[in-house]
Amino acid sequence: MSTFNAPTVAGVASTVIFAVSTLPMLTKAYRSRDLSSYSLGNIALANVGNAVHSVYVLSLPPGPIWALHGFYLLSSALMLVWYMQYRCSDLPTGPRTGWVDRPTRQPPPRF
Repeated sequence: MSTFNAPTVAGVASTVIFAVSTLPMLTKAYRSRDLSSYSLGNIALANVGNAVHSVYVLSLPPGPIWALHGFYLLSSALMLVWYMQYRCSDLPTGPRTGWVDRPTRQPPPRF
């Protein structure tokens, strides 16, 4: 005899909804390689938060929360890797003059 377990059904449903809502962001970031609208600080904090939250999630019995958390671990790690790969490859690689590259200023023309 099967019993209806509302919390488990809600957990499975929310896991699917959250995962499906994140997939377009991941797909767009992967295809376009344009992560200019993302903040490294936000992505890094998401990864740190997920790592700390893992201590709690792994103390729970296996269930939908494990799947959801695993998806968040994977997606935030992918975003960090892609950010470092795509955004850092856009940085200038020429010689630097000081802390910040500044365009060379030329004196105004004299008449």
